[in-house]
Amino acid sequence: MGHEPVIAPHFDLLARPRRIAIIGNAGGGKSMLARRLGAALDLPVRVVDDVQWLPGWQRAPLERVAAAHADWLAADGWVIDGWGGWDLIEARFRAADAVAFVDLPLARHYWWALRRHAKAIAGRPDGWPPTGCEAWPITAHLVRLMWRVHRELRPRLLELSGRAEFRPRVAHIRSVGAMRVFERDVASAPAPAASRTAPPPPIPKPR
Repeated sequence: MGHEPVIAPHFDLLARPRRIAIIGNAGGGKSMLARRLGAALDLPVRVVDDVQWLPGWQRAPLERVAAAHADWLAADGWVIDGWGGWDLIEARFRAADAVAFVDLPLARHYWWALRRHAKAIAGRPDGWPPTGCEAWPITAHLVRLMWRVHRELRPRLLELSGRAEFRPRVAHIRSVGAMRVFERDVASAPAPAASRTAPPPPIPKPR
């Protein structure tokens, strides 16, 4: 038997996370991973695309996206899937207990993204595209965007993930096997200590 895929030598999962960020290029299985973790941990799943795109692929106002994102981060627990502006990504990294950076071989990203795209065009969407948006008009744009993410944004994510403040909580997932290991380890991690999850005691009222 071979060894299980290594996620990252510095990923340190001490307790079951309740704030999980999932990010990476299109077609990496991020949405499925988010839904599975949300179900396993009983956490709400938030999708950035659902707030940053209006019907007809119109961009939502930045302040609206930022306000929704801030509300998500303020909650006790969440799984957030997607990108958004770089300031939102950094804020999400800071707030998260665990970050899954899905970084499969580019060919697999393309294959899975285009397969999902074809299903959406055929009327069998699997949680994508966002409400009121159609897949077929953005086919060429998707291909170009994925190349830009790989060439320009992936290096920035690598740099962000490598910062000392984030390294222990980032799982750099390079294979499908590693994604399964991450999902298993997160779901089976020990529950956080009561002191981490219990609400703060009420402030006594002055007499």
